[in-house]
Parts: sequence; structure tokens; C-alpha cells
Amino acid sequence: MNVLDENILESQRQLLRGWRIAIRQIGLDVSRKGMADEEILPLLLTLPRPTFFTRDLGLGARSSVHPRYCLVILAVGQYEVAHFVRRLLRHPAFNTRTKRMGTVIRVMPTGLNVWRLHTDQEMRLSWPG
Repeated sequence: MNVLDENILESQRQLLRGWRIAIRQIGLDVSRKGMADEEILPLLLTLPRPTFFTRDLGLGARSSVHPRYCLVILAVGQYEVAHFVRRLLRHPAFNTRTKRMGTVIRVMPTGLNVWRLHTDQEMRLSWPG
């Protein structure tokens, strides 16, 4: 299940749906609007293997890695979110739910910074092509 934080613009959600990417958004399809940051991670544990996309840079700590979800921090412009969500979901290292579980991924135009479960070092990946 792909879940967008409520801080993602409606236009970006509509683009993803137009590209036939199954997506749910906090406050619309999941839970309620105005959730505090500390409520997000417990919510993710109640969902079936979610990949959570947010622009909240404060959620991307190594301590947030958990085997039952993927946390994606989008360090991109608010009007670029849909493009980078689709790009991440097509990346060979993350193109299945199984490959994404147990990771915290910081998405940037220049590449990806990834924390994986049971690793002590952040990994840096490039965009393909």
C-alpha cells in the first residue's frame, strides 16, 4: 500500500492516480487530518506493508527503520513529488514492496540515500540511466 502524507498537494495525488499508481492519502483515505508526526509511525504498523511518502524531512532518521514499512522522505519541490514517487517505484532497487520494506529512503534529484534494516551505514544510490 502506497500512502501519501497530508502535506502532499492534491495536484500531485491526482497525477499519481492518472498514472494508475495506487495511492492513499492521510486525512482522505487513511486516518485523519492533522495527525502529529509521532502518530505516523504507529499508524504505519497497522497498515499492510505500507510505503509512506512525505516531504517532512524530520521523519528520516535511522531509528525510523522498521521491517514492516518503508518510509520515503521526498527532498524535492512540492510540484515534483509525483514525478519522484513514480521514479522511485520504478527504480530497480525498490520496484517491489518486498524490496522497499525495512528501509528509510531520502529521495533527492541527485539520487537516493538509504538506511536499511540491520545496517550501520547509509547507502547512496544513483538514479538509473
